[in-house]
Amino acid sequence: MPDASTTRPPEALPEDELRALDAHWRASNYLAVGQIYLMGNPLLAEPLRPEHIKPRLLGHWGTSPGLNLVHTHLNRVVKARDLDAICVWGPGHGGPAVLANSWIEGSYTETYPEVTRDAAGMARLFRQFSFPGGVPSHVAPETPGSIHEGGELGYSLSHAYGAAFDNPGLVVACVIGDGEAETGPLAASWHSNKFLDPVHDGAVLPILHLNGYKIANPAVLARLPRQELDELLRGYGHDPIHVTGDEEMAVHQAMAAAMDTALDRIAAFQSAAREHGATDRPRWPVIVLRTPKGWTGPAEVDGLPVAGTWRSHQVPLAAVRDNPDHLRRLEEWLHSYRPAELFDHDGRPRPQVLECVPAGARRLGANPHTNGGLLLRELPLPPLEEFAVPVDTPGATLHEPTRVLGAMLERVMADSAGRRDFRLVGPDETASNRLQDVYGATGKAWQADVLDVDEDLDRHGRVMEILSEHTCQGWLEGYLLTGRHGLFSCYEAFVHIVDSMVNQHIKWLRTTRALPWRRPLASLNYLLTSHVWRQDHNGFSHQDPGFIDHVLNKAPEVVRVYLPPDTNTLLSVADHVLASRDYVNVVVAGKQPSFDWLPMDAARAHCARGAGLWEWAGTEDVRRGPDVVLACAGDVPTLEVLAAAQLLRRHLPQLGVRVVNIVDLARLMPHEEHPHGMTDAEFDALFTPDKPVILAYHGYPWLIHRLAYRRTGHTQFHVRGYKEIGTTTTPFDMVLRNDLDRYRLVMDVIDRVPGLPVTAAAVRQRMEEVRLRHHDWIREHGTDLPEVADWSWQD
Repeated sequence: MPDASTTRPPEALPEDELRALDAHWRASNYLAVGQIYLMGNPLLAEPLRPEHIKPRLLGHWGTSPGLNLVHTHLNRVVKARDLDAICVWGPGHGGPAVLANSWIEGSYTETYPEVTRDAAGMARLFRQFSFPGGVPSHVAPETPGSIHEGGELGYSLSHAYGAAFDNPGLVVACVIGDGEAETGPLAASWHSNKFLDPVHDGAVLPILHLNGYKIANPAVLARLPRQELDELLRGYGHDPIHVTGDEEMAVHQAMAAAMDTALDRIAAFQSAAREHGATDRPRWPVIVLRTPKGWTGPAEVDGLPVAGTWRSHQVPLAAVRDNPDHLRRLEEWLHSYRPAELFDHDGRPRPQVLECVPAGARRLGANPHTNGGLLLRELPLPPLEEFAVPVDTPGATLHEPTRVLGAMLERVMADSAGRRDFRLVGPDETASNRLQDVYGATGKAWQADVLDVDEDLDRHGRVMEILSEHTCQGWLEGYLLTGRHGLFSCYEAFVHIVDSMVNQHIKWLRTTRALPWRRPLASLNYLLTSHVWRQDHNGFSHQDPGFIDHVLNKAPEVVRVYLPPDTNTLLSVADHVLASRDYVNVVVAGKQPSFDWLPMDAARAHCARGAGLWEWAGTEDVRRGPDVVLACAGDVPTLEVLAAAQLLRRHLPQLGVRVVNIVDLARLMPHEEHPHGMTDAEFDALFTPDKPVILAYHGYPWLIHRLAYRRTGHTQFHVRGYKEIGTTTTPFDMVLRNDLDRYRLVMDVIDRVPGLPVTAAAVRQRMEEVRLRHHDWIREHGTDLPEVADWSWQD
């Protein structure tokens, strides 16, 4: 591949273009300051008075001038080169800058017509910022042109790469603040360049913005000597381009040269790969931008240095309403941008300010990739009958559910190959989770060295594996937010690593539901396998089903949790979630051989209900109803409930047993609290209002009580689940240790059905004896009891 660093240095910009860029930058700085401070007098048409100032000063000035500089210069190159480009704004509270630029370019007014591009609209823009009923101080879903929630740090670069994958014409700039650069997720995401295909993917241009400080402390990367920082970035596989300074015209000239150099190199790399077949991994450019924190703001306040220090992080002049000197200093600060040169008497940006602004969908606030639902196409999903396993009799055959799902996903990959809008991500576990059939359609994305012993690596692959759950999550979020589809496969215990990231995505989706201009996106889908009950070989560290609890605490209109009990129900659930929009779907399914319970038609109907009777498994008299309800949610709990039902049929044939299986966990919630929740009448009809309910649940049992506590018969519920008792042991010993086993369930029935504690005492004792015998057996033989290991519903 040609050395793109040898491209000709760009020519210096002419004076008039520099002045136009500076005018745009000054205008955006003025608007950023105004948003933090003003609720009136936006053009300073009269002397500034305390009543013009917001009663609570909220916002972050320190990062804003640097972000405004980046936005100004992105405008220039987008317009000059007719680039299809977006920007991910990483610094946490860069809202004033991005909102200011959106207003200047007109995309804000197009999105919110009441915020007009004149003095009245400027006043609205200022007043709404960090104000009750207004907009957040960070870049949020409400911000046109945003795909990245700026409230939590660490994910900007992985989001940027996710946006670039399978978008060959797109350039994704990504501003990384020096605080964010210290986080673990950001550090791992630098390796995303080893997965970026220069043929089929777009380009990511990282811009590491070093202004020296975080909230109160120096920034690590800003204090590194330049050589050490360069060695770090080159070690990550990047070629750094430096822009440093605080003299305005010189910085504009340097920033323009850096942008042109970086984009020339990107174009050279892409041309070499696309037109000449080059396969060497490019050393992509990164811009290192050093500008003072709080640049152009007050140099000192109350005798203390502010600009260039951590004191400029938020509100440099904090007592403007009460301190006349602070008010005077604010007025001088605002006038320093010479607003009369930037806005006409009506408050409209003057032509010089708009000279660098692109038109139409090329504007950063109007690019359709930042409103991915505009670009989203239906995912081609194959008929499930082609993959369904035959089930003539419940429990007569076994399959590995996720292996069968892998065959279906291979078809999805193959059918979407020409469109390249579906990706499977996961932390090095695709084959471990039995999804390896997808390699028949596409390999694993990989741009680094390949050895003869490697398998399934593919420079153009669409399976993404990196041993960083954070990076997987960020990639998929960026991919979905720009209008594509995907699935995240992960070991159940370790998906917790992205707890905070999924929080942010759920908040994003909930917010966008109230924004009509934000179009629906493909759902964020998790497949959690290698789950708690079959991590017997890996032990306690791999046993944690709590992600379900975490997700179900969130916005009910967004979150869904599914526990398919067998292969065909997994296929049905997968078909549903892959076609859904604007949800976070969590699907928990096993990869080990398990019994097939339902044929495809019945599986579809059962999944549509979300929870239902399995009449073939029960023994209730339809005239008098059940004496007890055995309910289950999850594949292993379903197995144990059916085994318990069989024992009850054998030992207590007179007992009326109803078996209920739950696929959609939200069905347990009241309809008023979750769209999938049952009405009280539905719930009582299924579980009865007064009969004992023994519910075997995949996860922590107290979640079920929380979901169902308002139901009439809740006091009759007895839930068994994972009690945080784990170790390396046999599969059945895991359920027994946590009192989820079939024998314990039979004992629970006897303990709770009136009259049985006396009449069925011998049966209860027999169940307890089997549990005790199990303990000795596994320690002698290392395997489960034969009656457990060889159990069949057909016995």
